[in-house]
This record gives sequence, structure tokens and C-alpha cells, in this order.
Amino acid sequence: MSRNKLFKELFTNIGTTGAITFSSKPLVDKMLSFADFKGAKLLVELGGGDGSITKGIVERMDSDAKLLVFEISRNFCDNLEKMFPQENVIIICDSAENIDKYLDQVKADFILSSLPFSLIPKPIRAQIYRKSKDSVTEEGKFIQICYSYLLKYQFADYFSEIKTSFTLKNFPPAFIMICN
Repeated sequence: MSRNKLFKELFTNIGTTGAITFSSKPLVDKMLSFADFKGAKLLVELGGGDGSITKGIVERMDSDAKLLVFEISRNFCDNLEKMFPQENVIIICDSAENIDKYLDQVKADFILSSLPFSLIPKPIRAQIYRKSKDSVTEEGKFIQICYSYLLKYQFADYFSEIKTSFTLKNFPPAFIMICN
């Protein structure tokens, strides 16, 4: 899919993408710097979008690791499947609220998310938070890109430890929440 078509998809579905542009490379690099991919076997990305975060994960993950990428836009999923034909990268065209149906009772080492939680209805948002907490290992992390610091207080209902980081090197500037 061309960059123009990706941007059209982004703007056409702004209610589900929650972004006015894709994540910048400096934001992706900063987000992924909070995950130690060495030895991680199962990784989950919530909101694959244009694949900018997916690309960063694939570049860093071990060759024997598996990555599940959740995305609800069929157009984005089709594009992600073309970009990442590897057998260990599985594109799932479904809502993140169904994460537990795909993990087969195995917990992820990391869940990396760019979901627009501010735009997701409260009951679905709560399910995603709860299922993400239940789906990550004890030592693992849930790492979220967001544009509002106030989301930290929602994460606190599910995660006992939350660290935050901020970057101006994205439009708009973004927070990164690192939850354990």
C-alpha cells in the first residue's frame, strides 16, 4: 500500500486510529528502548497501523521469538501482511479486547501498544487493560504510547508500577507509559 493510501486510511478512520500522523522513528525507538528483547519469546503489539512500531520490534526481536500484531482495519492488516511475511509475525485482524483468544494461555513477555484509549468506549477499554495485565508475564511490561498523561491514572487501576517518559520528537509530542 502506498504512503498516500496509508494516510488516507489513517484519516478516514481517525475514530479508530486516534492519530493525525504515524509514529515517528524517534518515538518508536524511545518506546522500544524500555523493552529488553533479548530472550523474549512472545511479543504482542496492539494497533499495528502502518507498521512503524512493528518494524522496530521485528528489527530487535530474536529470530525464534513470535510477534502477534492486533489491528482492526482490514486495509492496515493487508498492508502489514505484505510488509511482514515472516512466519513468526502473525497479523490478527481483530480487536485487542480479544487478546486472550489468541495467546493459547501463554503469557507475553511484552505488550506494546499505540491504541487510542481516549477514543475507545470505557467498557472495551477496561477489558483491554484487564486482559493486557492478565496476558503479560510477571517480569514483563505493558508499554503504551499516548498523548494524554491522564491515562496514567486509568492504567493505575490495573498495573501497580507505572513509569512515564515523554518525547517532543513526534507530532504531536507523546508520552510513553511503562507498566508492570
